[in-house]
Amino acid sequence: MADHASSGGSPRLLASAWDERLAETLSPQDLLVYRSNLLGADRRITNFGGGNTSSKLSLPDPLTGAPVEVLWVKGSGGDLGSIRLDGFATLDMARFRSIRESYAGPAMEDEVIALYPHCTFGLNPRAASIDTPLHGLIAHPHVDHVHPDAIIAIAASADGEAITREIFGDDVGWLPWRRPGFELGLMLEGFVRGNPGARGVILGSHGLFTWGRTQRDCYETTIEVINRAIAWLAAQEAGKPAFGGPAVAIRPPEERRAAAARLMPVLRGLVSDGRPKVGHFDDQAAVLDFVCSKDLAALAPLGTSCPDHFLRTKIRPLVLDAEALPPDDEELAAALRQAIAAYRADYLGYYERCRRPDSPPMRDANPVVVLVPGIGMLTFAADKATARIAGEFYVNAVNVMRGAEAASTYVALPEQEAFDIEYWLLEEAKLRRLPKSRPLEGRVALVTGGAGGIGLASAQRLLGEGACVVICDIDRAALDAAEAALAKSHGRDRVAAFPVDVTDEGSVTTLFREAALAFGGLDILVSNAGIASAAPLDETSLELWQRNIGILATGYFLVSREAFRLMKTQSRGGSIVFVASKNALVASPNAAAYCTAKAAEIQLCRCLALEGAPHGIRANVVNPDAVLRGSRIWEGEWRAQRAGAYNVAPDDLDEIYRQRSMLKLNVFPEDIAEAVYFFASELSAKSTGNILNVDAGHAPAFTR
Repeated sequence: MADHASSGGSPRLLASAWDERLAETLSPQDLLVYRSNLLGADRRITNFGGGNTSSKLSLPDPLTGAPVEVLWVKGSGGDLGSIRLDGFATLDMARFRSIRESYAGPAMEDEVIALYPHCTFGLNPRAASIDTPLHGLIAHPHVDHVHPDAIIAIAASADGEAITREIFGDDVGWLPWRRPGFELGLMLEGFVRGNPGARGVILGSHGLFTWGRTQRDCYETTIEVINRAIAWLAAQEAGKPAFGGPAVAIRPPEERRAAAARLMPVLRGLVSDGRPKVGHFDDQAAVLDFVCSKDLAALAPLGTSCPDHFLRTKIRPLVLDAEALPPDDEELAAALRQAIAAYRADYLGYYERCRRPDSPPMRDANPVVVLVPGIGMLTFAADKATARIAGEFYVNAVNVMRGAEAASTYVALPEQEAFDIEYWLLEEAKLRRLPKSRPLEGRVALVTGGAGGIGLASAQRLLGEGACVVICDIDRAALDAAEAALAKSHGRDRVAAFPVDVTDEGSVTTLFREAALAFGGLDILVSNAGIASAAPLDETSLELWQRNIGILATGYFLVSREAFRLMKTQSRGGSIVFVASKNALVASPNAAAYCTAKAAEIQLCRCLALEGAPHGIRANVVNPDAVLRGSRIWEGEWRAQRAGAYNVAPDDLDEIYRQRSMLKLNVFPEDIAEAVYFFASELSAKSTGNILNVDAGHAPAFTR
């Protein structure tokens, strides 16, 4: 399990991170935040977005000043590791307890949720979650609810109740599975009353509740209970091969990565039939132990147990037979298309078997988790963070199955119960409250020359509209700085950076393999890597000529060819944008190599537009002129050379170009990025083979 050390097999126990000196300086409300953050900081305690915490605190009534008992409980959504005070719902306990008087059984669960806003204290807008009664009805001031793998392994065991008694005696109790809601809250209330010495309870197929007199008592009880489960399970697993031992050999790391990079674009294209998806690849040891095991075929179809798991991963994964996948690309696509179709049919059967008269319409029937023996796990979702987190949740499920099988027999949540959670009307309402997707959500872009002015601005623009972006550049230091800046402003999940020499075929091939591994494929290419040079024709050396042709023509060819191949593999269309130059249309003296190479870019783009149209792949050109700010090209001798041509100081060149333009305006990287976004987005869905000049007006460059 994930709680085990990597060597020696000894369990890796949790350590208390409580700092009493810090805690003494905090208010009761801030202590709740502190306790929650400590629990959420370790994914062995609870997974992202999972679990909840609460405290019952006395606060003055805003009108009368009289003391009011207020339940502070993690609100709907959010993550314990990052939650702040505004992430907690607040309920007047006297009003909340009065709900009991009208509660008439499980059929009222949805109606009860609608009463929670009427219990709000202090005009708090944070919505209370479905787990609110699980905290509010427990007669203890502080309550933790978490989903540790070690505990859920017990909760998902056929002998879970007996195992709980063996490990914990009367210290921790057991309650059978019930869907979260007021009924389960009443069951917890009854357990606490009937077992005054207990410090916690395990919920079958669900997780752990613990409580305490103080915030620290509650936190340290949670840590202690989890550690006892970790140690007990480690003893059960000792000497036993995981999942019955290996049935398939684990392939070497590079072979795994190559196989994943080949599979992901095809799968991404197939599962993106409803909306574009982003992929994530995971080949950590826990994953490989499971996908290569003898028990994979028996355990994977059972599905996950904990509701938190299958809400992220669907009830079960798609399992591919890596050995049966054909080497031919067309045959591979056909085989994967058949596998996806079979999964969708199975999911439709699950929906039809379990649907209620008022169930929401069937959602996306494509798999979220794809397991490939010998290779690892692929996950797909609407954005990178969700795909990655889905993989993390399935690793939790793998750890649970491993522990449950070592201790007893793994038992998944019954199919109907799983469906009732997945298609709960309250879950549907939560999905409908999600913000509207941004225009490029689920799309993947690659920007060459991404560490420079135009490239970096283009990456920023595409990220701002929801895309995941791969930036690449030959300057590693500049690339690292650009990656750090983009990750800080847009999140590390959505940015990847790889060095590349666009003139080197092997380097370009590696780049696109890494892009496929990072995000699953590609939808947008911004070919922007460039140089600039000046020399009279008779002083232009072969080396200078070839350098221009190599970067600006051959480089654009190699990059666009690999992008074209990847987009065809996905069968979802795509957009290729060349950042060329005004000089692609207008020759300049003393720049023959540069102008010729830039002209070649336009002709190459036209060829791409012709060949790409049957596949829905568009190709267009943006022609900048005199973009000086932020450009590394203009930092070197090119600026001095152009200033010399105009007989002005280098610092005066911006003004020279402004005055030269028809509109008397300077052109900035952000202006080019806007044009790039236009061609990358659906705004230009009916445009291909076009040229857009962004030069503030230059009559000789008019294309018509």
